This record gives sequence, C-alpha cells and structure tokens, in this order.
Amino acid sequence: MHLAFAYPKSRFEPAVLIDLNARAERERLSKSALKGFFALMTAWKLRDDDARELLGGMSSSTFYEWKKNPDRILEVDRITRISYMLGIYKALHILYGDKLADEWITLPNSNPIFAGRTPLSHMLAGGLLSMQTVRKLLDARRGGL
Repeated sequence: MHLAFAYPKSRFEPAVLIDLNARAERERLSKSALKGFFALMTAWKLRDDDARELLGGMSSSTFYEWKKNPDRILEVDRITRISYMLGIYKALHILYGDKLADEWITLPNSNPIFAGRTPLSHMLAGGLLSMQTVRKLLDARRGGL
C-alpha cells in the first residue's frame, strides 16, 4: 500500500526564488541593499568597524567608498549578510517598540544562544551563520514560538 503525502492546496502563490548567482539579480539588488544596510547601521548606531565586520570584513577605504557611492554589484555573501540583517531589523520592529528594537542588538542578552553577550557580539564572532541564527530566533518569536 502506497500512501502519498501532499501539502494542502494553498491560496498563496509560491515565493519566487531569486538566484543570487545570476549577475543580473545581484546588479538589480545591490544598490538598494547597500542603502538599506547603511540606514540600518545608523538606526542601530553601530561603529563603522562593526559595520565593516558585519559585511564580512573590508578595508576602511573600501567601506567609505561604498558608503559614498553604493552603486556597485555585491557578491552573494554580502547580499546574504545584508538580507539577514534587514530581516533582523524588520523582526525587531514587529516584536518591539522602535527604541528597544534599535537598541536590542547592543544589549546583553540572557538567551542561551548569546550567553550574556550582545546579539551584535554574537554576530561579529560567528559571521554569516550567527546572523542566520539570530534571524531564525526572531522569526520564531514572531511566530509565537
């Protein structure tokens, strides 16, 4: 006997998967991603050194050139990092008031994931995978888990 498992039919269309390996997609997304990133760093009141590290590490001169002129094509890694951070920002503003949402990543956190450190220090130490963990944590909280 063969049992077929199927998901129930949804009234929602599936999300379009964006291929970040396609140069045209990265070209389309990069400028707005960088503008969003720099606005986010301002809202979070982060030091430029921390912002550079969150982007995967880069020289000061490159960072300031990008800040002055965000019209460039980013690599997959940097677009992914920015995407996680923008998702974290959005989730925080859904969960908390604006003041706490913007301070949250710089406040010590008792969640076992952070071990008393700030979410920012966790992301700086763990890079892309830590950003993914913070994003998943906040998405789970948004979902009531």
